[in-house]
This record gives sequence, structure tokens and C-alpha cells, in this order.
Amino acid sequence: MTANSPLRLGLTGGIGSGKSTVAQMLAKRGAAVIDSDAIARSVTATNGSAMPAIREAFGPEFVTPEGALDRERMRARVFSDPGAKLRLEAIVHPLVGLATQAQAQAAIQAGHTLLVFDVPLLVESSRWRKLVDMVMVVDCLESTQIARVMARSGLSQDAVQNIIHAQATRAQRLAAADITVFNEGLDLEQLKRAVDALALNV
Repeated sequence: MTANSPLRLGLTGGIGSGKSTVAQMLAKRGAAVIDSDAIARSVTATNGSAMPAIREAFGPEFVTPEGALDRERMRARVFSDPGAKLRLEAIVHPLVGLATQAQAQAAIQAGHTLLVFDVPLLVESSRWRKLVDMVMVVDCLESTQIARVMARSGLSQDAVQNIIHAQATRAQRLAAADITVFNEGLDLEQLKRAVDALALNV
């Protein structure tokens, strides 16, 4: 980062940590938030840029009548076939990368001084750490993650634990963090004050 370039902040956290809430708070402070999950959903939505290659690689049965990715069928395939996960990522990740770069460039041209890259699996990916100046981790206890996700999604405790255990561990995320927001026992106003106190370059 040079004196005139924006700060590139990688934002991550386990499911139920409050990462998306923190992203919204940073956006309200003037940051440009670039949501990698939203981009991934857009390229696999109806007529998304990844869909022709997905149809060719996996067959028409993985495409809904509307032309989007059949997520349930693909989730089952990826769960049973690790090679399918790699093939899907090889299609989707480059497209997400291009869209991310385009959004970042547009934000810079618009004069944003803080770019927040909201990446749920930032720690699990070797490429993201090289693309950001700092990593912010939103952290909480695993028991809190489980309670929050069960309350908002209706998933069972076992289902939530399976999601958590498929992600990086708390220790791995904390080891990667330059900044940690411990979102435990905080209401929204307290969390906002914690985020504001970081005095990021917005």
C-alpha cells in the first residue's frame, strides 16, 4: 500500500460470528465492501457467466430449468466427490477473481479509501492473504456460533457443527488476524463502537 492507495482489508469469520454485520457497519462508515460470496452466487445464477462451463463439465442435470446452478445437487456431488469440488472451483474462482478486481477498481475510481473484501473462507485460501494489506477476523465462541445459526436458519445443532468443522478453526483464523473483533456478549451498539474504535482509514 502506498500513501495514495486505499487500504485493502480482508474481512473473515466463521459462520455466525457476525462478519456480515461488521461488513455492513464498515459500509455505513464509507468503506466499499466487496462480497465474494455474493459474486460467486451471481456467476452461478440464471445465465451467470459460469453456467456454460458448469453445464459442459457436469451435465445439464446440474442446471435448473431457469439456467442457474442446482445448488442442492451440486452440494451432494461435491460432498461425495472431492474431484468435483476442484473442477467447480476451477470454473468459478477465476470468474469471481475478475469480478472482484472490477469492483475494486470501480471503488478506487469512486474515491473510496477503504476496500473491504468480505471473504468467508479467506484463511482457507492461499491466494487471498497476498491480495490484502490486513486481515480482520470477527471472532466468537463456537457455542455462540451454533446458537446464532440455529436461531436464524432452523438448522440442527449437528448440521451447524458440520459447517463449522468444515471451515478453518478459531485458532487458525486468529493466527491469521491483524485485527480481531471479539463479538461475544455485545449488542449491536457495542459492536458498532468496537468497530468504530478501530479508526480504520475511511
